[in-house]
Amino acid sequence: MDIGLKFKSITQVMLAVMLSILSLSTLATPWDDKPPEEVVATLDKKFAEGKYSAKGADTCLMCHKKSATVMAIFDGVHGNPNIKDSPMADLQCEACHGPLGNHNKGGKEPMITFGQNSPVPAQKQNSVCMSCHNDDQRIAWKGNHHDNADIPCSSCHQVHVAKDPISDKANEVAICTQCHTQQKADMHKRSSHPLQWQQMVCSDCHNPHGSLNDASLKQMSVNENCYSCHAEKRGPKLWEHAPVTDNCANCHNPHGSVNESMLISKPPQLCQQCHASDGHSSNAYFGNQTNAFTSGNSCMNCHGQVHGSNHPSGKLLQR
Repeated sequence: MDIGLKFKSITQVMLAVMLSILSLSTLATPWDDKPPEEVVATLDKKFAEGKYSAKGADTCLMCHKKSATVMAIFDGVHGNPNIKDSPMADLQCEACHGPLGNHNKGGKEPMITFGQNSPVPAQKQNSVCMSCHNDDQRIAWKGNHHDNADIPCSSCHQVHVAKDPISDKANEVAICTQCHTQQKADMHKRSSHPLQWQQMVCSDCHNPHGSLNDASLKQMSVNENCYSCHAEKRGPKLWEHAPVTDNCANCHNPHGSVNESMLISKPPQLCQQCHASDGHSSNAYFGNQTNAFTSGNSCMNCHGQVHGSNHPSGKLLQR
């Protein structure tokens, strides 16, 4: 496929996704002007009373069936009554939006609404989703970065659609980088992982629903994450290089860099952050003559096995 056409198609998909999210988050409700505390108190009272509709979705659709956004729920898994664990097979609309109560008498009594603009706090919105989606992939949701930032699930996911756009890896990076703008800038630098071409996606390394590891990494450490692809860098080595065994991110920016190999700075400056010049010529430029520090791979001209060596004489990582 022509690259221009491919880019255009991805752009069109993302525009449709953004417009769909915007349409869901901007639906006005009569209780939008009420203080969030009052809305939450009313919802808590309704849950305590448990006044659910006897006719389920049929009651809701008496008013809402004219909305294409609402009716789209029946195109996806959440609206399929034949799927055992779907909302439509249980309490139907009220499984997510809460007990009907007196809402059908004028439509002014609050229901749970979703999105950034909802007066319902993100924690309460997410509790609805987590009441079903509480599996081993989301066991660390509580207290993870997205939870602490009060990000509602609906910021990334859509329910009233045939297929959640973020479940398609072609859309994942674009959706994540709507918030993670620094990583978006990094991945477009001259040396980066192939995120911008969807050959990799954010969830290859991170669990967006949280993990017990730093930065919601899928593996126990940065290095274990890197070794899942870069197995040739895994030790143990006869001669180790301390910053390598400690953390790959000591030298590399995994999201991208202006330097070769995603290095956080150019050698020799990178190497000299740890290695003093004692006993070693470290003049980068002297007498108008270039030397090993300003040609080729700089320090790596000699110390080529910077990730560690198994050679008996590789103490200085030269072989």
